Amino acid sequence: MSSLNDPRVFFAAERTLMSWTRTSLALMGFGFVVERFGLFVTTLVSQHNEPLQRGLSFWIGLSFILLGALASIGPAMQFRSVLRRLRPEEIPDGYFIGLGPCINLAVAFLGLALAVYLVRSSLL
Repeated sequence: MSSLNDPRVFFAAERTLMSWTRTSLALMGFGFVVERFGLFVTTLVSQHNEPLQRGLSFWIGLSFILLGALASIGPAMQFRSVLRRLRPEEIPDGYFIGLGPCINLAVAFLGLALAVYLVRSSLL
């Protein structure tokens, strides 16, 4: 992958992974806001005896949340692929290289859990 024998290559890959983490969190947060805003508007407009209807904002918000989860899983796998191609001298000694992918997978899991929660709550 590189011939620099320099740890900056590893740190560049890690910075890219963390930028994908921020992107996935932003997508999930935006999806949650879109979904909840649609619920808020529906609550204001609906009659008191009428059950709440989930509209287009629910599905758009849910799509953003799932897109954010996918935007967290893919880069974690890509980062692991980059690590396999690096030379040992490009990875600093004693550096825990699994933290970034673990965080991304945890973010993906929490995003999927949020999507399941929203779907289940819409069915009640």
